[in-house]
Amino acid sequence: MKVINSIDVPLELVDAEGAVGAKIRWLVGQKDGAPNFALRLFEVEPGGHTPHHVHEWEHEMYVLSGQGKIVTDRGEFVFGPDDAMYVDPNMRHSFHNTGDELLRFLCIIPHDKPAAKQSLNPFADEEANDC
Repeated sequence: MKVINSIDVPLELVDAEGAVGAKIRWLVGQKDGAPNFALRLFEVEPGGHTPHHVHEWEHEMYVLSGQGKIVTDRGEFVFGPDDAMYVDPNMRHSFHNTGDELLRFLCIIPHDKPAAKQSLNPFADEEANDC
């Protein structure tokens, strides 16, 4: 169990090659006992962007504030506050702040080695439905 305000989580520079004005807060991860996913908060300055990169896992994102676009192999897609996004595994992508204010979005990724699935539903006397 963990409850923490995001401001109390260290803000780290995204230092991957190609990143400009992008920072990250690792809100929840394996170090906290989360068996399957990491929850991260990105903050991207106006005119900044994450590196254009690709990897084998999916992303799920939720935009808290700011305006941006995601650049992918399939084109560019604009987004803003309260938009949700999904990026397929193996799709090259980057997130760009296209507005005048700080872009803030949550991003969920799976761990490299997630915990084994449970066979029982913790909320009922039945098998889990893998959700």
